[in-house]
Amino acid sequence: MTKFIINKCPVCGSNHFCPFLACTDFVVSGEKYDIKTCADCGLKITFNIEDEENIGKYYKSDEYIPHSNKSSGLVNTIYHKVRSYMLRRKRKIVEKATSMEKGRILDVGTGTGYFPDEMKQHGWEVSGTEKSHDARNFARTKFNIEIKKTEDLFNLQNQQFHAITLWHVLEHVHKLNENMATFYRLLKKNGILVVAVPNNNSFDAVHYKEFWAAYDVPRHIWHFTAKQMKLLGEKHGFSLKQIRSMPFDGFYVSILSEKYKKSKIPVIKGSLYGLTSWIVSLFKPLKSSSSIYIFSKS
Repeated sequence: MTKFIINKCPVCGSNHFCPFLACTDFVVSGEKYDIKTCADCGLKITFNIEDEENIGKYYKSDEYIPHSNKSSGLVNTIYHKVRSYMLRRKRKIVEKATSMEKGRILDVGTGTGYFPDEMKQHGWEVSGTEKSHDARNFARTKFNIEIKKTEDLFNLQNQQFHAITLWHVLEHVHKLNENMATFYRLLKKNGILVVAVPNNNSFDAVHYKEFWAAYDVPRHIWHFTAKQMKLLGEKHGFSLKQIRSMPFDGFYVSILSEKYKKSKIPVIKGSLYGLTSWIVSLFKPLKSSSSIYIFSKS
């Protein structure tokens, strides 16, 4: 297999990296991966992963919840219940950020198409991209939405979208800077880019360390905090307008983390730590398990 070579930090360009954690792929392979920290900007990076062409095998599991519609098991049930609420919340975030109730939106890494369908049902003209062939087929069959292949993103027409969204996608993207530059090109003047990513400075991340489920190696390549997200956006001409928390992420991430630790009562312990993480985020939003970054095209 061909490895994805990282010679410099995609955010600041530094080539100085420090050891951080060795994490295990608890979902598919059981393999271990080193996460290193950029010594200059603090971005954390998973090293020695497969390149973009070969990473797909690490997503092929019913346990990989974002691409699964499996509803059995408590963690899956919680995930799908929360998803229904979050779809409405995400739509309202986009509508408020754009000051529009209808417009053109692109959802990148859309998975099985639930979010584009939510927007479509409320009058938006939707487009999406997705790497997984099975996920694209699901979106077509269930929602009658044609989702483009990931590589088709770079062939889309300039300045056609009022909003572009990435819900827990940017951390997976190999071509980080190429994608950010493309988002800028595709947005209309004053268009909005909404990016949700895990926050490795959160209460639950600090508590669970190498067992934190949102490190999710090797699928998650880049591990952000607010500092790196702001720098990355500004590098590509975006202005960071707002940071919002994702209140429920801490719960299922903590439950999964307890499962990975082989806790005897993962749901109870994970729920307690998830509750603590949520309470902490109320007073310190930058400690939220996941954060939503709202950028405008400058």
